[in-house]
Amino acid sequence: MHPTGDQQTALTGVPRDYESMRAPVHTATYSRPTPRMVEALREVSAATACAKLHQMGITRTFIDGPVPLHREPDVKITGGAVTLQFLPQREDVFNGAEQEDIERKTPLWGVLESIRPGDVLVVSAHGSHFTGCLGDMLVRYFKLRGGAGIVVDGRVRDAARIRALGVPVWCTGVTPHYASQTELFPSAFNVPVGVGGSLVTPGDLIVADEDGAVVVPQDKAVPLAEDSLLHQDREAFARRRLDEGARLSDYYPLTGEGLTEYLASRTGS
Repeated sequence: MHPTGDQQTALTGVPRDYESMRAPVHTATYSRPTPRMVEALREVSAATACAKLHQMGITRTFIDGPVPLHREPDVKITGGAVTLQFLPQREDVFNGAEQEDIERKTPLWGVLESIRPGDVLVVSAHGSHFTGCLGDMLVRYFKLRGGAGIVVDGRVRDAARIRALGVPVWCTGVTPHYASQTELFPSAFNVPVGVGGSLVTPGDLIVADEDGAVVVPQDKAVPLAEDSLLHQDREAFARRRLDEGARLSDYYPLTGEGLTEYLASRTGS
């Protein structure tokens, strides 16, 4: 005679019905970045943000692995992070045999239905080569919700359709698999996640361009932007002088007489 559900729980401490374990897990509240924070970083490149954060003592901000799915020279996003976490499947908790239907009861649907205009979806998928975390229909819905872009530490599917949608996506590659088909399942959303060796918490800012994606803490956004824009302006001046035939060591890095010349150009003297 097999034990009833209540008896099973009493004997093992584990319920036979695992639906409660599949219910979307998420942070109840978190603060999205202010429009001022987002706007401040709009013109800051990923490389500059990464370098300036390093100077501030925050050294693990580069999300290693994801690259732009759209190879366009001006691909760029800035926005607040919403997060999605995938975990390894285990047969008694969640397995691919249950197919796609179960996904609508998981954080995969939950996070997409939480998207607000300007959000950046950041997906932790352990660099999996076999999990298509998002495809055409889900990215389409993300776009309709006003999402700014997606960073996936793993793969996507329906690549051609995603490109046609025009949603900027950073990922490690493509696969024909859907999200729960092989080794992972969506387990939680808007919780802290590890993505490409970096910690991303809900509400962090993401700056992503052709050089990759970088995580910017909210309290660093405005001071970083002010310093970064000055840095980028100095580099633009140095670039112009190099194009005119100047010597590299005189203008990069911009110090000494080169810096004096730059400051004079700023004041018009």
